[in-house]
Amino acid sequence: MSSAVRTAGLTKDFGDLRAVDHLDLEVERGEVFGYLGPNGAGKSTTIRMLLDFLRPTSGTAEVLGGTGADPEVRRRIGYLPGDLKLDPSYTGQEVFDFYGELRGGFDAALVRRLTDRFELDPRRKVGELSTGNRRKVGIVQAFAHRPDLLVLDEPTSGLDPLLQQEFNALVREAAADGATVFLSSHVLPEVEVLADRVGILRRGVLVAVKALHELRAEARQRIDLHVRGDVDAAAFRAVPGVVEAEAAEGVVHVAVEGSVDALVKEAARHEVVRVVTHDADLEDTFLAYYRDEEEGR
Repeated sequence: MSSAVRTAGLTKDFGDLRAVDHLDLEVERGEVFGYLGPNGAGKSTTIRMLLDFLRPTSGTAEVLGGTGADPEVRRRIGYLPGDLKLDPSYTGQEVFDFYGELRGGFDAALVRRLTDRFELDPRRKVGELSTGNRRKVGIVQAFAHRPDLLVLDEPTSGLDPLLQQEFNALVREAAADGATVFLSSHVLPEVEVLADRVGILRRGVLVAVKALHELRAEARQRIDLHVRGDVDAAAFRAVPGVVEAEAAEGVVHVAVEGSVDALVKEAARHEVVRVVTHDADLEDTFLAYYRDEEEGR
């Protein structure tokens, strides 16, 4: 089975600015792929090339076995842009009718279920809607034809936390039904709860592609050691693998990269009355790809 998305050497220059630099990427059918990077990293430019809104300076992009320029391929894609622009004079229903015609028809019953699910009144004009409600219109039009590929650019921007949870559930349901999801975001927690794998983009360069479990294995472990007596935090900072150590009021707060064996041996020199572990800090792992660049300047 061919990949849902494949690029080879994909590059885009805007004058002297290289927005995407020789991107080699493969997204498997049926997976949720998180495309991570700060604003300006080249995520939206990548998407626009995949959908043939922009032509690459060099390299190739393949989508669903064809190209984004093919109308038959486009009909099989649900797209939610980060900068969604809709005619303010249209009602939500008119937006759905318009996109439905482009994509070979929407399932009216599914549209009703989605608008009910996201508490959206499709009779109201887009120009009367809040930012969050316009985002809901975009979500419904992206999902309403049960696409084979969903391309979602900063999808939950403007949604309140409860509706973000509803959106996450919708993505999981689409993936369970066999859809591929390409989820672009600069917000790690948004991607972390949904993605099978992530690609990390830095200044147009793909610096890593990893499964979530691989990122978690790299992540710093944060551990609180509750001990009796005085503790010298400097002794813990000298332990191999410990990158942070602070002591206060009988608790040693440490962050560890890799094995905790040396930390356990150092802790055994004290009377440890309680050990509290925290979830692995993926944010640190993600940011490390950008700290490395800053330190290399």
